[in-house]
Amino acid sequence: MTALERLFPDPEAVADRLLAIARAAYDARPAELHALDERRLAAPDWFQRPDALGYAAYADRFGGTLVGVAGHVDHLTDLGVTYLHLMPLLTPRAGPNDGGYAVADYRSVRADLGDMDDLRDLATTLRERGISLCIDLVLNHTAREHPWAEAARAGDAAKRDYYLVFDDRDLPDQYERSMPEVFPDFAPGSFTWDDELGGWVWTTFNAYQWDLNWANPAVLSEFADILLGLANLGVEVFRLDAIAFLWKRMGTTCQNQPEVHDLTQALRTVARIACPAVLFKAEAIVGPADLPAYLGTGDHAGKVSDLAYHNSLMVQVWSMLASGQVGLATIALQNLPQPPANTAWITYLRCHDDIGWAIDDTDAWRAGVDGLTHRRFLADWYAGSYPGSWGRGLVFQENTATGDRRISGSLASLAGLECQDPGAVPRILLAHAVILGFGGLPVIWMGDEIGLLNDVGWAADPEHAADNRWVHRPRMPWPVPDDTSEVRSLREGLAHLLDVRASLPPLHAACPTEIWDPRDPGVLLVVRRGPEGALLCAANMTDQPAAVPGEVFHWLGLPIHALHDHLTGAAPDVLGHAVQLPPYAAAWLTAAP
Repeated sequence: MTALERLFPDPEAVADRLLAIARAAYDARPAELHALDERRLAAPDWFQRPDALGYAAYADRFGGTLVGVAGHVDHLTDLGVTYLHLMPLLTPRAGPNDGGYAVADYRSVRADLGDMDDLRDLATTLRERGISLCIDLVLNHTAREHPWAEAARAGDAAKRDYYLVFDDRDLPDQYERSMPEVFPDFAPGSFTWDDELGGWVWTTFNAYQWDLNWANPAVLSEFADILLGLANLGVEVFRLDAIAFLWKRMGTTCQNQPEVHDLTQALRTVARIACPAVLFKAEAIVGPADLPAYLGTGDHAGKVSDLAYHNSLMVQVWSMLASGQVGLATIALQNLPQPPANTAWITYLRCHDDIGWAIDDTDAWRAGVDGLTHRRFLADWYAGSYPGSWGRGLVFQENTATGDRRISGSLASLAGLECQDPGAVPRILLAHAVILGFGGLPVIWMGDEIGLLNDVGWAADPEHAADNRWVHRPRMPWPVPDDTSEVRSLREGLAHLLDVRASLPPLHAACPTEIWDPRDPGVLLVVRRGPEGALLCAANMTDQPAAVPGEVFHWLGLPIHALHDHLTGAAPDVLGHAVQLPPYAAAWLTAAP
């Protein structure tokens, strides 16, 4: 049974419509983009290679406008960036818009950033410099002001069926019994009454963001056409926003339903026909058990998204740094299967969003930890309220009923640079060594490469005052600062890590990752196996010296007295048949050449 057969009662009619959209887009695709398609088909692993590096930013906060972003491409190429994700830049509703994720027009750019010609020009400039442009495609909802929603409010029955609308509270009340709230502080509940619509509309996120009815095949066709139009402007990667929420099912959380992956497969098939250079990235910030499906499992293996956020790795890095223990992280990461060989995890330490402490209770139990207690500890630690904490974040969206507290804050402030903790720079570089040594496509959030701190003036803008996530979205200072030893150490240390990573074939995303049980409770052991042999990425997550015993190298077939640490360019320090690791230090070890 095909994906369309599982979704719609008349799959052949839907397939015919999608093929017509794909053919029209293929015929309209510019010659230089057809040439890009040929290059990508000849080298389909281009995004998996160890020299691939991502960077994410808000266009206005990085360069002011799309033209301004193009003016700072040298900064990106100097860093080694090959993939640039610009946060929501399609036209949102006026007023509050969830940081741009309430889209009012998918076919135009925010007026303050430029226009669609500027978007095409930027994509061209980036492509000429070896950088692929990624933008957000918000799939779960539109703004209340989107033309489809306006037509629905005006009485258009067809457009009303683009959304999930209910005449009374009977069904909404039943759905809400099993659904968590996303924004309990300022947007409680998941349904909103609209007088003009004359009904309760599904609003998972905010009252002005109307959830789409993906059981209606017309919605799939609309987005296929939107996506291919943007691809023909030169967009190469689409971040499929809020993808976990697309399909609703009574009695569930209405997240991670199997139909989500059928829909993604259908969209991906259309893209592969018309513009095979395009990649999909799943924005699925979900629990560890649900995460692998977004890169494809079972019938969907290798057929859905090419990239997905490794949210679990991000959470576990912060957990290890706060606790100095790697047991929980080891168990959690061991539970995730190797992704399909034609895909890659997005590995990252920070993004535009808050950090939700996605610690699985079963993983915690197996590690001898109480999940609820540990989540509370992490929230306290990174809010700076736990004794001895160097974290300087802000609590975001506290749920008093569940005890859930998420955290906002820049990487540098969360890691101790704001309070001038002496371990901050080594801690930041160690965290980068973990995500760079894990495989996948690492992505750096704007400013992390120069240690940008929390924005103390984040609440000055009335539109942002109720959302403290803007504390970790400061504007990029130009020229970038280089006036402190900490900033210089960060820039030089990160550049070194990236140079070394690019030279190591086992860090290709298609190579399998193994998480070994720790011998030292503070040392994470990640093994990457490539054609040339094994690479051990060892990370001491504590502020004390640690060691990797000789038995680890024995089982890897690596002679302990003939090892090479690629990060130092020399043999590691061996004492008592164990490799010594300084505090907050990483080693990338192979057999000596």
